[in-house]
Parts: sequence; C-alpha cells; structure tokens
Amino acid sequence: MDGILPLWKPKGFTSHDCVSKARGMLKTKKVGHTGTLDPEVEGVLPLCVGKATKIVPFLTETDKVYEATVTLGYATDTEDATGATVETTPVNEFISIEKIKSVLGTFKGWITQTPPMYSAVKVNGKKLYEYAREGMEVERPSREVHIKHIGLISPEPKQEGDTFTFSFRVICSKGTYVRTLCVDIGKALGYAAHMSSLVRTQTADITKEDCYSFDEIQQVVDESSGEQLLLPLSRGLAHMASWEVDDEQIEKINHGQVFEKPAHIHQEQFTVMNAGEVLAIYQQHPRKTGLIKPVRVF
Repeated sequence: MDGILPLWKPKGFTSHDCVSKARGMLKTKKVGHTGTLDPEVEGVLPLCVGKATKIVPFLTETDKVYEATVTLGYATDTEDATGATVETTPVNEFISIEKIKSVLGTFKGWITQTPPMYSAVKVNGKKLYEYAREGMEVERPSREVHIKHIGLISPEPKQEGDTFTFSFRVICSKGTYVRTLCVDIGKALGYAAHMSSLVRTQTADITKEDCYSFDEIQQVVDESSGEQLLLPLSRGLAHMASWEVDDEQIEKINHGQVFEKPAHIHQEQFTVMNAGEVLAIYQQHPRKTGLIKPVRVF
C-alpha cells in the first residue's frame, strides 16, 4: 500500500494521533504526516503511506493555504483562543474594510516572525512550550517566512461587545505561525489580538476537496480496501519541476545513475517521471557541474 492519504484532520486530534489512527485503519505501520497541525485546528493533513513516506520532507517544505479568524480586543499567552488573557484593549469602533485590507497588504512578501512560547520550536534542545508550561520565557530566534498572498474573506467583519473579528485567507511558506501573524496584524491595527479559529485548506497540490474524514475512510476500509483512497506520489510532488524519461532509462534511474543535466531543468531538485509514475527525485550534482544525481529513488 503506497500513496498519499488526503485526510481532513478533525479538531481535538494531534497530528501524531492521526498517524496512529491511520496505521490502525490501514493496517500498516509505515505512515507519516506532512506538517504539524495544532489539536484545535482542522484541515488538510496529507498522510504518506508506504514508500510515499520517502516524500514527507518534500511535502512538508511546500506552501500551505489557511483560512484564519482574528479577534481584536484581547491577547492570550498561546496567541489563540485556548490561552489565558494577558492583555486587553477594548475595540470601540467599527474598523473599515479598506483599513483592514491596507494593513493586510503590508504583510505580503518576506516578513520576520518570532515563534510563540507555546510552540514546538527548540531552544537549547528543549521545546518552547516546555519552557512555557514551567512559567519560563526564553529568548526566541526570529525567522523569515514568506507570505505569497493574504486577503479578506467572508463572513463580514463584526463588532461584538469589546471585540472585533474578521477572517482572511493566506498562502504562506513552511514555518509560518498564523497565530503570530494574527497577533501582528492586530498590533498593526492598534489592538491586542489573537487567532480565534484556523483551518488549513491546502497543502501543496492537495486541497480540501481531495480529503476524507476518518468516518469516510473507515467506511471504505470496512467495505473494501483503503488503497483506493490513496493519491499517487505525483500529486504530492506536483509543485516540483519534472524530467520525463523513456523506458530504456528506467533501469538506470532505479540504480541511481548520474546523468547529464536536462536542458530544461533549472531547479535545484526535480522529479523523474515515466508515463505519469514518479521514479525518483534528482538534484543538481553538488560537486560536478552539469550533472544530476538522485536524492530519492522509488
């Protein structure tokens, strides 16, 4: 059983919980996830099964698409709705859509983020959330992340009591903390803020429409085989450039042979394909100019 199980992760599950459940349902130990989602977040979580586990790093590195809701008016220690309130700034105005759009626009491109204390980033070999649970705050390394797109989505912004909420869609690079993005957007608007909800709608080429719930997976497994739910490896690598080879080259690829670089390939890494099947991932040779070598062979 080899391929990508496009799971719609439910709220209340960790990514590791999802891997464990999928292993039991599919009756295979070789399952890996492609990017952690917090327990309170739902959405697209591709699970790599069998030999597809070899592409986990290549899927993890891809852009992700999220739909997030920001609540202005108070900030929390976790930067989301699960945390304790640490700052309050009542919102006594209706913020115009034009102003929100203008502020969102300033976050497009490369931005610097400081990971939240409640995160899995390691400092001195220890995860930040472990320090946070001990009541300690440590210096956190900033990181550069890329916001490819950010824009308002429905429902309409809403003022309620001392709070104000609105939702946005963001396409961002690996390592982006949408919680932190929400807090920073709030600051830019002049208010304490937190992320009140988050849904991941796409990972690489795999979208919400491709996904199955655990109930749907169980129904298929009970009736036949879960194998029919799996996407081919090519779907998880569709964001990469590709080199199509003929049948005579397949055996050489399978043995990891070094080749001259195809003229149309300029990317550092790319897939090697034959009749729609992924044979390998190759890269520019690090020491021999004009040659390519394998990174993964399937």
